[in-house]
Amino acid sequence: AVAPLRKKIKELQAEKQSQSTLYGLISEQFAPFMKYYPFNPENFRFIGTPIDGIQFEKDKVIFVEIKAHKSRLTPLQNHIKNLIKNKKVEWFEFKITK
Repeated sequence: AVAPLRKKIKELQAEKQSQSTLYGLISEQFAPFMKYYPFNPENFRFIGTPIDGIQFEKDKVIFVEIKAHKSRLTPLQNHIKNLIKNKKVEWFEFKITK
């Protein structure tokens, strides 16, 4: 009698996780247009992965990761954040030649 209930609980937990993930993905798309987003949304470019986007301001470039509720940075996002904080960011211009 307990096994079917445990199976149902696992199914519901998986469904809830899936809904939370979907909510996060949708929120990422709209967050720059929310009235309390601190920058001009016209200057935001969505990337998607491994970070959500880049905000281009007149005096700086900002890497943006949007999180909903209790979600946290992934290990890769934390690594990227540390690279940026440690000024391990470069400009690279690639020229296409014949």
